Parts: sequence; C-alpha cells; structure tokens
Amino acid sequence: MREALQIPKSTDILDHIHSLPQPAQDEAQTAIRAIERAAMIEQEAQPGLNELIQYLEDKGVRMGLCTRNFDKKIKCAPVTHLLQTFLPGKTFFPIITREFRPPKPDPAGILHIAQAWNLEDGAESLIMVGDSMDDMVAGYKAGAATVLLSSKDNEGLEKHEYTGVAIGRLDELVGLLEEGFEEREGR
Repeated sequence: MREALQIPKSTDILDHIHSLPQPAQDEAQTAIRAIERAAMIEQEAQPGLNELIQYLEDKGVRMGLCTRNFDKKIKCAPVTHLLQTFLPGKTFFPIITREFRPPKPDPAGILHIAQAWNLEDGAESLIMVGDSMDDMVAGYKAGAATVLLSSKDNEGLEKHEYTGVAIGRLDELVGLLEEGFEEREGR
C-alpha cells in the first residue's frame, strides 16, 4: 500500500489519504481498496479462529471488530469477506472500520465498542486481540488488555510495553481465559 501511495513507512496510510485534496483522496482510497480486495482473495483463516469464536459464543462473550480495513457495507469488502467466508452466522457488534474517525492506533474505536456495550469501566474489561502495533497501541491506550497474535511479521512486538500477552494461535486464548486471564508482569 505504501508503495502504491509512494509514502514512507513512517507515514500513516490513512492520515496521508485524509490529508490529500480531492480528487487525489478518492484515487488513493480506490488504490488501497484494490490492494485489500486482491489480498482478501488469498486470505486464510487464522489457526484456531473457529475454536476461539465458538468458545466465546458458548460463554456468552460479546464480540466486536475494530479494523483499519474498509467498510463492511461495501460489497466485497475485507470485513464482509471475513465474516461470510470464515465466520458465517457469527455476531460481531459493533464493527468499527476505517470510516470511523479517528482510526486505530487511536483508542476511540475500542472506547466506542465499550460505550456501545454500556461498560461502566470504560474499556478495562475488554481484551483487544490483534497482530499489529496499531492494535496494541489502541488497546493499551483504551485501557483494555492486549493480546498479540504473533507472527514472523511482528516478532518485535511480543515484548513491547503495550503487549499484555503474546500467542501463536487464536485458540491459545481459550486456555488463558479458562485459567484466569492475566497480562505479563510489568505491563
């Protein structure tokens, strides 16, 4: 995406797009949507996804999504693809996409989920599960516990101060929840 927009790694993609004048802003949105659609075709479910979601459903745990992907209302959007292909019939509410301003890494999306669920503690009873620095920053700054889904692309985040727990597969979270979830010491 950065290559398509000709921006350095240090520049936030969404901030860059919103800073552009029209029609360049629309052209940039179209370019990154095309990249997301192409990646979506290759997308595979994360190992342990269905086991974790079934566990959460069985326990009556509410689930929301907070993503920087584009709006689920748009046909062939990554969020729609994820839900229809890998999680048919599963309920996620609310679903926060990049149209929600400000997007991650700002904590506003996670705080919006907490507010939609009428949580009295803000986001302190939430767990943000993600695979990026944006996810860890947003969760941490919202006051939520954070769980990093580790991969070769984010190994450096495992010991970051904003990462509460790192797991290699989503279903590893089931055991952590059953044992009484606790973030690592010093977090």
